[in-house]
Amino acid sequence: MEQLLHSSFLPSRRRLLQGAGALSLASVLPGAAFAQSDLRGITLRVATYKGGHKTLLETAGLAQTPYQIEWKEFNSGVLHIEGINADALDLGSGSEIPAVFAAKAKASVKVVGVYHEDLNNQVTLAQKDAPIHKVADLRGKRVGYVRATTSHLYLYQQLKEAGLSFDDIKAVNLSPADGLSAFARGDIDAWAIYGYNGQLARTKHGARTLKTAVGYLSGNFLIYANPKAVEDAGRQLALADLLQRLQKAYVWGNSNFLVYAKAQSAQTRVPVGDLVEIYNNRSQNSSLVAISDKAIESHQRVADAFQAMGVLEAGTDVKPLWDKTFNRYLGVKA
Repeated sequence: MEQLLHSSFLPSRRRLLQGAGALSLASVLPGAAFAQSDLRGITLRVATYKGGHKTLLETAGLAQTPYQIEWKEFNSGVLHIEGINADALDLGSGSEIPAVFAAKAKASVKVVGVYHEDLNNQVTLAQKDAPIHKVADLRGKRVGYVRATTSHLYLYQQLKEAGLSFDDIKAVNLSPADGLSAFARGDIDAWAIYGYNGQLARTKHGARTLKTAVGYLSGNFLIYANPKAVEDAGRQLALADLLQRLQKAYVWGNSNFLVYAKAQSAQTRVPVGDLVEIYNNRSQNSSLVAISDKAIESHQRVADAFQAMGVLEAGTDVKPLWDKTFNRYLGVKA
């Protein structure tokens, strides 16, 4: 999709906003016409990732809400859940994995929606000159990963498929930023990583992709909510509106990615070309959908996998975490 890089394919800002549409509460929520003025006194505390949901809504022209949003930037799903559990946040998001540990701890958090993201950018990488050409070649090698994240899970599954375990490699638990530095120095031979850092390892340091997470992860990411906000009539209506805005913004972003990529780049300092490369190689379009039993079953399989790894104790049931309150607003199930 080279055309994404050519300015002649960019619609005007006015056309973009018209395409996104003005999302009025009365037009999308049952019984919302009488409630719009009531929501003016409501403030939602919402966690976002750098260049994430806040940037997406603003770029799509969907950020003007009849309630206030206090955005808080936390670049970890664990921190999103901790904020919700401490009643410092009303909404957050992240992978299935932080919610597994939240279920085990019986944290005060609910899963209220599912969004789909790219899995081709969740990758196991090798140094460009390393004698590593398949996962089986990782035996005895220094392999970076991020403990208790998606990279931990898919690396475990890829090793198992190759007849290996974590005991057969020199596993090094590193944050994404520290992992990129270690990879650049040659301190690790391979790296299981996700997001912008994996792309930077490829473009700046010549990393080679051994395997992506396609077939190892579900592609489901979760919307976390504060149970108190879900139970409160006014905040529930505001949350429903915000989720529908995000749902519409994802659809817009799939068709206007270069515009969104430029806004992301301004926030993250990741080059626009790298973001477009991620988009061009994506495994699926982004979307936000209602909860299904299939999604809950997928989450339980993640919990069972972490139990098999010895990271989590037996008996973790994720089902009580899931709440279908917003299904009637989100429509399509995953």
